[in-house]
Amino acid sequence: MSILSDIIADVRSLVVPRSCPICGGPMPRGQTVVCTACEATAPLTMLWEERANAMHERFWGLLPVEEASALLWYVEGSPWRDAVHRFKYAGRWLSAYDLGRWYGALLRESGAYADVDVIIPVPLHWRRRLWRGYNQAEYLAEGMAREMGLEVDRHSLCRHRYNASQTSQSHADRWDNVEGIFRVRNGKALENKHILLVDDVFTTGATIMSLGETILRAVPSARLSVAVLATTRRSLRLEP
Repeated sequence: MSILSDIIADVRSLVVPRSCPICGGPMPRGQTVVCTACEATAPLTMLWEERANAMHERFWGLLPVEEASALLWYVEGSPWRDAVHRFKYAGRWLSAYDLGRWYGALLRESGAYADVDVIIPVPLHWRRRLWRGYNQAEYLAEGMAREMGLEVDRHSLCRHRYNASQTSQSHADRWDNVEGIFRVRNGKALENKHILLVDDVFTTGATIMSLGETILRAVPSARLSVAVLATTRRSLRLEP
């Protein structure tokens, strides 16, 4: 585990949430991520329990991945959707770390990602990181790494070209927007490694596929898997 993960864990031990980040209700003793009621009603995808799942199918013929899953269904109007939005845009980075630990524990217990060597969060361009103050995917990855006993590599890849936010872009525009935005800085460190790519939300998959393609072009011996915090049924073509 990384030094950053240890520091975050120390901060978390000092900053115990007094209220649930999902519903705002009181946090029961012993709960560190969400309250027991929200945990029981969390829209978990359970995709990690089956390798040939709907998310894995989204990569077929586009990017060779060994495992692919998401923790949550991203549902309009859901308090969970609002919570994901807050940790992405409102500085709730500790929530990202906590959710990462929860997700990492589930993946560890499933055994699906047992031979992963390293976790790489989707990099942010330095301008967006400066504006936002942090990379939410990094904190998600650090939480996962702590539970899975892995290291987070934040240095072998970079986002060398600034691109516009994809929030309101069409499917085609999203693919054009991410073309050539990543670069491998240290391919040697990734040779023969099984890499787990981590991001917060999967919509079209354009960003994470662009990152994966960049890695495999530079390091053909690398193997890839994907884990994201949230996705929609529509993104996985499970509903129109």
